[in-house]
Amino acid sequence: MKADKHTRNYMLGHLKEMISEERWQKFHHILDLRTRYLTVVLEDIFQPHNASAVIRTCELMGIQDLHIIENRNIYETNRDIVVGSDKWINMHKYSKSENNTLQCFTKLKGKGYKIVATTPHKDDSLITELPLDKKTAIVFGTEGDGLSETAIEHADAFVKIPMYGFTESYNISVSAALCLYELTGRMRREVKNWQLSQQEKDILLLDYALKSIKNPKTFVHRMKMELGLT
Repeated sequence: MKADKHTRNYMLGHLKEMISEERWQKFHHILDLRTRYLTVVLEDIFQPHNASAVIRTCELMGIQDLHIIENRNIYETNRDIVVGSDKWINMHKYSKSENNTLQCFTKLKGKGYKIVATTPHKDDSLITELPLDKKTAIVFGTEGDGLSETAIEHADAFVKIPMYGFTESYNISVSAALCLYELTGRMRREVKNWQLSQQEKDILLLDYALKSIKNPKTFVHRMKMELGLT
C-alpha cells in the first residue's frame, strides 16, 4: 500500500495492537532477510506447477520482487503449490507492451540491474562464477524453447548450471532453486548492502500487517477517515 510516512506510522500503531507480538517480531525478522539486490525474471512461463514453484522458492530465499513477462503465455499458478507465498512478495507483470521483454529489461536496467540470462552461450560462465558486483536480475525462459532472441540480445551476461548427466536441461523450477540457493548464499557472505532500506522495510511492514488482519480495506478506510484523508 502507498502511504506517506505519517499515515504509515499511524496505521502501524493501530495494527500492532491487533497482531500478536510473536507475529510482529516475525515480520521484522523476515524483513531483515529480504533483498532486492537479486531479483528474478520469468519470460513466458506457462505451466502452473513451475510458475508456483518459482514463487515459493523466491519467497523462501528472501527475494522480494518477481518480474513476469507475458508475451505469448499467461502466467498462472497452482494454489496447492504456491501455498500463500505469493502474498508476501511483489510480482510485477509485463503484458501490455508491444515488446514486454524489452520493457522489463529497460525498467530493470534503469534501476541499476545487470540482466543475466540463464542459457548456454559462447560467453557464459557457471552460476558459481557469476560476479555479484552489482544488483542482478536472473532471467529464466519458457519450458522447452528457453529465452527469446530479444532476451538473449539484450542480456548483459549469461550463466549455466553444471550438469553431469545425459539429460539436456533442468526443469525451470529446479533451475531457479539451484541458482537462487547459490547466489543468495554468496550475496549474504560477500555483498555489503544487500538488505532493504529502512523505508522499504517500513512500507513492506505495513503491507505484511494489512495482509494479516480481517477486512484490511475496511481498516484502511477507517484510518483514512480518522486522518481526514477521505
